[in-house]
Amino acid sequence: MTATTSADGSAALPTWPKRPARLGAAVVDLLLDRIVSGELEPGSLLPNEPGLCEAFGVSRTVIREAVKILEQKGLVHVKQGQGTRVAAAGEWNLLDPMVLEASVSHDKDLRILDDIVDVRRVLESQMARQAAVRATEADRAEIKRLLDQLTVEVVMPERHVLTDLEFHDAIMRASGNRLGRAVVRTIHSEARASDRYTGFPQRGDCEAANVGHVRIYECLRAADSDGAAEAMSEHILTSWLARRRVPGE
Repeated sequence: MTATTSADGSAALPTWPKRPARLGAAVVDLLLDRIVSGELEPGSLLPNEPGLCEAFGVSRTVIREAVKILEQKGLVHVKQGQGTRVAAAGEWNLLDPMVLEASVSHDKDLRILDDIVDVRRVLESQMARQAAVRATEADRAEIKRLLDQLTVEVVMPERHVLTDLEFHDAIMRASGNRLGRAVVRTIHSEARASDRYTGFPQRGDCEAANVGHVRIYECLRAADSDGAAEAMSEHILTSWLARRRVPGE
């Protein structure tokens, strides 16, 4: 379905199937997706309340709540007497799971995924640096246990991917940096929902990743904070570049 423009210059929306379940959530989901996809362009006006009510077959109360949610997510600006305009992409709250999920879904040139990898590199390398000096014996034992499990699971890529998550999370926990860990977990969970991010790993990919895992662990065991940070940064970037494929290339 393609949005058109009404006589007043606002974006016209096709009629929504009547009375969907969870009315407000359904309105938010559709408008959010159309904004992030670019179908509703930055600066464009949404239809007024009566127009949105007619398009979605819902009450003004539902529309007002939906617009309020979109505004909280940074997707629209509401000005009394001037209507509701779509915000520029730079104003969207990309740490909001719904916004990030839609952004990843419509990330045709992988720019968002590249950004996620960059954020992971910065935060996880810093947490590896912290873990090198803060990790307890119990922390190091758990990280070693996961490394041994990764070694066994190179022949089982689907399991290897899951253990890889545990390995990285164990290091983040050992760092004691709760905020950094929370940010990484938020953005990584949405990235992993995309096949363009995870790829389709084979045994060789798992073996290559384990080279980085071993180096990271050895630096942690030696309390080499600089080495741990460098090893983590290189591991994350190398792994991403090995599976990064822009559609059509």
